[in-house]
Amino acid sequence: MLAPKRAKYRKSFRGKRGGKAVRGSEISFGAYGLKALTVGWVGSRQIEAARRALTARSNNV
Repeated sequence: MLAPKRAKYRKSFRGKRGGKAVRGSEISFGAYGLKALTVGWVGSRQIEAARRALTARSNNV
């Protein structure tokens, strides 16, 4: 999973939840991408699960 190597404090401030992005919706690398449909937090476990699912599906094709 993705995690920082060193941090002074274990918990960080969450900040404000923003809205859906209007700009930056073009894909910079590759042919496929993920787009958020609603506002919310995405954890490292969810990112890792999505990455594994995408790689498993793409290897079968």
